[in-house]
Amino acid sequence: MTFKRRAFFLGLLVWVVPFLIGLISFPIRELWRALFESIMALVLSVIVVISASIYFKQIEYKHLGEGISIGLLWFAMCIVFDIPFFLFGPMKMSLKDYAADIGLTYVMIPTITTGFGVVLENFHLHRK
Repeated sequence: MTFKRRAFFLGLLVWVVPFLIGLISFPIRELWRALFESIMALVLSVIVVISASIYFKQIEYKHLGEGISIGLLWFAMCIVFDIPFFLFGPMKMSLKDYAADIGLTYVMIPTITTGFGVVLENFHLHRK
């Protein structure tokens, strides 16, 4: 599998897992919004760390660039996949509310993957 294919499939996973957990735990949102938001942030961060770990296993150089690239790709994929559900579909909300409630949370994706890139880049520089 090429790096691009792996990046796409892992990005799909980064979107699907939190989306499904959100659907399952949606009743909590109505009863205890703060708990629901914490669960969703935790699930997103865990799946991004797992996906980034898988992705970086076969990356030998340019870790920082790869971290930025996959983070931005996965961020964009999550927004694009969300649009039909949150702006037009059954979970309809305004663009402003979506950006504040969900979209901003997705910024953690490139933050985590860029962090991976920085750490791996520094590790490889110091190993030489």
